[in-house]
Amino acid sequence: MKIAVIGSGGREHALLWKLSKQNEVKELIAIPGNGGTLSIASSLTPNGNSVEALADSIRSCKPDLVIVGPEQPLAEGIADTLMKSGIPCFGPSALAARIESSKVFSKELMRKYSIPTAEFEIFDDFDKLASFIRQNPCAYGRVVKADGLAAGKGAFVCSNDQEAIAVAKQLLVDDSLGAAGHRIVLEEKLFGTEASAHFWCDGEHFAPLPVARDYKRALDDDLGPNTGGMGTLCPAGHVSADMLSEIGETIIAPTLSAMQAEGCPYRGVLYAGLMLTDDGPRVIEFNCRFGDPETQVMLPLMQDNLIETMLSCIDGTLKTSTGSPAASGAAVCVVLTAEGYPGSYRKDIPLRTIENTGHTLLFHAGTTMKDGKLVSSGGRIFNAVGLGSDIETARLNAYQSAHSLLVSGLRFRSDIAATAK
Repeated sequence: MKIAVIGSGGREHALLWKLSKQNEVKELIAIPGNGGTLSIASSLTPNGNSVEALADSIRSCKPDLVIVGPEQPLAEGIADTLMKSGIPCFGPSALAARIESSKVFSKELMRKYSIPTAEFEIFDDFDKLASFIRQNPCAYGRVVKADGLAAGKGAFVCSNDQEAIAVAKQLLVDDSLGAAGHRIVLEEKLFGTEASAHFWCDGEHFAPLPVARDYKRALDDDLGPNTGGMGTLCPAGHVSADMLSEIGETIIAPTLSAMQAEGCPYRGVLYAGLMLTDDGPRVIEFNCRFGDPETQVMLPLMQDNLIETMLSCIDGTLKTSTGSPAASGAAVCVVLTAEGYPGSYRKDIPLRTIENTGHTLLFHAGTTMKDGKLVSSGGRIFNAVGLGSDIETARLNAYQSAHSLLVSGLRFRSDIAATAK
């Protein structure tokens, strides 16, 4: 089979790496890929940024399957366009992708169909929001979320009402995120332990992937601004097989039913960001694609045949299963970023690389080849993944790799998987 993977980050490198291990694969194409994917896939750069330009490039290479990594092409309808051209595409339709591309759609869907989530209100007027907060004070803080896609930077966990009002002003008045922040969701703050639960979905049936736990804040001890992800571990030891079954029954099954009822059946991988509260699991947010960097720790442990499973999601032949999926060992990912990320940062930092071993994997994220040399091209640069029989061993291996990759201009958190909760 010839398979194309859309995207340029560590998630896409991990997908290409996993696919390269499967006997059915004869050719891999990265669209466009990065400095690390060149060793396992050819690179194709679309002639333009539109969905149609992307689709034209894909049609030209005639793949047997296309896998979409990032959310933006899905929100813009790449799956719809390719399927109309007769090219199997793993990823939801644009209408179904609204479960991530519009926080308002997602939250209203959950309210309408009684899917457990945080209480919320929706605003597009700053004065009305500020008035609501003053009339309904909250001592323990709130969460403010931009409605649209913001590259993982549209959610703000505020410690008090004054901070929530200030963030809302940045979005609604100062236009800090542009159109993505013209409507916002004001949520109650949930308390508990977070988990990243991914499920294969074919519109009606679902099956779980190994559960991961991610670290979103930029600095140690979960301080600093939210990022796209500073590290992950898998499996998440605080999510038992019984808990995973409960998540499937109380969240995933009713969500798939709700999407069907709304005329946009969900096919692809559904990523539920969860808070495990004293009252049970609650949805923080849904994503319409594989998590990044969760994918980098899930895939090395999985025993699934990716191609077979993805095709069953596309054609509606997936079998529902609950409880823990088949997986082996443990994995920890440490993300190396440019100093300053998620704020301003410099690019073209000269990098060094390392080879994969039996207990370490390196996935490139923001890298490129320039004048024959490997340099940085983004904020998140490397994903150093350690493998082991347990989280502690995997963590040790991940940090050994991270230290080997560290050069001037890069940084990483030192507390990823310091506790397995």
